[in-house]
Amino acid sequence: MIDLHTHTQFSDGEYNPAEHIRRAEVRGYEVVALTDHGDASSVDIIVPSIRKAVDENNRYNDGIRALCGVELTHVLPEAVAGLVKKARDLGADIVNVHGETVVEPVHPGTNMAAIDAGVDVLCHPGMITEEEMNRAAEKGVWLEITSRKGHSFTNGYVYKLAKKCGAGLVFNNDAHTQADFTSRELARKILLGCGMEEGEVEAVFRNSEDVVRKILKK
Repeated sequence: MIDLHTHTQFSDGEYNPAEHIRRAEVRGYEVVALTDHGDASSVDIIVPSIRKAVDENNRYNDGIRALCGVELTHVLPEAVAGLVKKARDLGADIVNVHGETVVEPVHPGTNMAAIDAGVDVLCHPGMITEEEMNRAAEKGVWLEITSRKGHSFTNGYVYKLAKKCGAGLVFNNDAHTQADFTSRELARKILLGCGMEEGEVEAVFRNSEDVVRKILKK
């Protein structure tokens, strides 16, 4: 299993990065991205700090691969592109944006700003529009299906629109604790619950593998 969207004590997760990685490992995960919530005040703290923990893990531990990332969260749409670039310049392997979930007051326009900036994953994009979904397909931005309570309310809608527009999907847990790391079987059931066929479920898992391969080639 792969999770491209998780949180440590550098935002609202439960564990320090080393413990977070270890707990993902014992849950059977092969790759975990540490993508703590960031904005203009914290990106230059989060990314270099997570980079140190990730590099140490990857140097000594061949049981799980860790990725350094950030999830830009509640950032004004006009500021997204600049912060995406800054995070990458600081060494982030993966840059996500906290999309317009229906359970939080995210700024309208965040989804399109993230897509136009070419983020890796647009997390829990809520009631994303067809125009935005088409743009995501064009830009190669991955859309998230999530196991996270609340954010998952629109999973079925996101799946149907992504299928219509030809946009790519990945499955993430938005994990904050060990219990959030779902098994592959539970992830499969969540994806089937969106209306997917078995072949589509396997394709979603492969999409995450493709994201990791692309990152490791950089």
